[in-house]
Amino acid sequence: MTRTGRRPGGGSSREEILAAARARFAADGYEAVSVRAVAREAGVDPALIHRFYGGKSELFAAAMQLPPAQLAAWNAAAADGIEGVGRRLALLFEHEWRDPATSGPRLAMLQAAVTRPEIATMLREFLASELLGPVARRLDGPDAQLRVMLVGSQLIGMAVARHVLRVEPLASLAEETVATLVGDLVQRTLTGPLPAVPGETAGAARDSTEASAPWEAVSPG
Repeated sequence: MTRTGRRPGGGSSREEILAAARARFAADGYEAVSVRAVAREAGVDPALIHRFYGGKSELFAAAMQLPPAQLAAWNAAAADGIEGVGRRLALLFEHEWRDPATSGPRLAMLQAAVTRPEIATMLREFLASELLGPVARRLDGPDAQLRVMLVGSQLIGMAVARHVLRVEPLASLAEETVATLVGDLVQRTLTGPLPAVPGETAGAARDSTEASAPWEAVSPG
């Protein structure tokens, strides 16, 4: 049952807020959840959540045990411009998978997403809106979402093959080598021409991705 009382920040408030956030994100997905909805679930004032965590993206990061610095790093990678962003993203992703503080929760979320569609939706929306959204906003053309989702699949595929399945020789490559090889693929996906798909017009594919671009919608807050 949802509590309606408003309490100041007690010793257990942070834990209750994070528990409520996990429940709401899992039930409704990232885009549909607002800070106010989490506050109602936790029985606290929304201002307390803003004071503890900032905005919705920071709250999600905390609920999923993703360090807030991760969000700042992805924003910084995009803020430096599109030129060379592929290598920056690949190196950033590689660093995060090599760091036990970020690789453990990330692996747990990927495993949960395989069997729980609501977790898969939540992670997909967060990836598109918060991690790759800053990159997409710097791209020209109507196929930005298609490009960044291809990039997301490249980065996740690299991480799973290298750090989970330990596929050789990929698993033994030096970090800089991986950043160069995968970064080049990412860069070409973001800025190079996309091949035509037989039986499907490029316009139709672009219209379908553009219509659901999460970074163009105003997230409830």
